[in-house]
Amino acid sequence: MILTGSEPLTILPLTLEAEAAAQAHYKACDRLKLERKQRRMCRRDPGVAETLVEAVSMSALECQYQFRFERWNCTLEGRYRASLLKRGFKETAFLYAISSAGLTHALAKACSAGRMERCTCDEAPDLENREAWQWGGCGDNLKYSSKFVKEFLGRRSSKDLRARVDFHNNLVGVKASWVIKAGVETTCKCHGVSGSCTVRTCWRQLAPFHEVGKHLKHKYETALKVGSTTNEATGEAGAISPPRGRASGSGGGDPLPRTPELVHLDDSPSFCLAGRFSPGTAGRRCHREKNCESICCGRGHNTQSRVVTRPCQCQVRWCCYVECRQCTQREEVYTCKG
Repeated sequence: MILTGSEPLTILPLTLEAEAAAQAHYKACDRLKLERKQRRMCRRDPGVAETLVEAVSMSALECQYQFRFERWNCTLEGRYRASLLKRGFKETAFLYAISSAGLTHALAKACSAGRMERCTCDEAPDLENREAWQWGGCGDNLKYSSKFVKEFLGRRSSKDLRARVDFHNNLVGVKASWVIKAGVETTCKCHGVSGSCTVRTCWRQLAPFHEVGKHLKHKYETALKVGSTTNEATGEAGAISPPRGRASGSGGGDPLPRTPELVHLDDSPSFCLAGRFSPGTAGRRCHREKNCESICCGRGHNTQSRVVTRPCQCQVRWCCYVECRQCTQREEVYTCKG
């Protein structure tokens, strides 16, 4: 059955090669831990499963990069990840945001790379001096990817307190590339006699994902704690109340404060000692002048001296190799005490 949108258009006999490809694509979607609606959306386009895997990997790496100098360094192995996702910490809010941002970014790139069947290049430029530009090339389709991710994530029941918070943080991630000015860059090529710029062909290209990660890390640092009227004894959730001094927006329909910031429900643990949420900081490498005091939680740090050999004084030789000397130097390594 060949599908476009949500309706079957026609039924065609598949060749053996096409049938095998379709089965492989379906199996790839089935191997992912997706809900029924998400699995259906995954199966619609052969490029989605691969893009989902790419987005998860990219988001995890960016999380680890942004928190490399923090007590919580985005350790996501097994039980730590599962325990974190059960709680409403700031770190959980960041994980939801960076994941949805990663999927939005990866899908936009996949569209322009021709890896998706249901989307193509971005065709809606917003240039201030539009008549001076000739649109061309293949831009990253942020509009399609944002719409897809919002539908893919879906809004949960408004009665579920955590689901409302998680959905809000997902949307912060989806919107991250739109919000920051560096989110979309315009790339141009010149055409004309001898490369003169009598005509320029331009297209929009997403900035490196590091820019989105940096933006969301700032949102993590300024995240708002929201409270609820939940009875902690019974666990029955009421409306979420905004932090003191913050307005909740007009009308009573949306229980969350109307804010572009990340929101969280629980205070984060210190992450100093090994526990359910992290392996602690004992043995973690730190930078003496930068973060040893903070990461080591006042326990102090060990200093180890070692000799390392690295390439140095490199020169390019014609043709066509790089020649380097091997330089030996002594360096000190600092690790947190247990």
